[in-house]
Amino acid sequence: MDQMPNCPKCQSEYVYHDSINFVCPDCGNEWDNNEIQESDEDQLIVKDSNGNLLVDGDDVLLIKDLKLKGSSEVLKKGKKFKNIRLVNGDHNVDCGKIMLKSEFLKKA
Repeated sequence: MDQMPNCPKCQSEYVYHDSINFVCPDCGNEWDNNEIQESDEDQLIVKDSNGNLLVDGDDVLLIKDLKLKGSSEVLKKGKKFKNIRLVNGDHNVDCGKIMLKSEFLKKA
């Protein structure tokens, strides 16, 4: 194998091979590349600004003021969004009426 796979748990690229299993030093995950199920590849992995994994239904807080594009409205730091939904794309967190990037959020 020419290239090491990314970690299926945290998507880290810093993976090494330990004779039998692949090991991720970031999250400590160990796996046999032949045993990875196809359902794991379809799973969306989104992390907040602190590196915590986000899942559907989490509550998050804004870490900085954000001006909404096309509007004069500003979302203030500390605003809480409840019951988020994760989606594919550049703005990967659906907060109901608006979509935000996970890099501006932290898990509540």
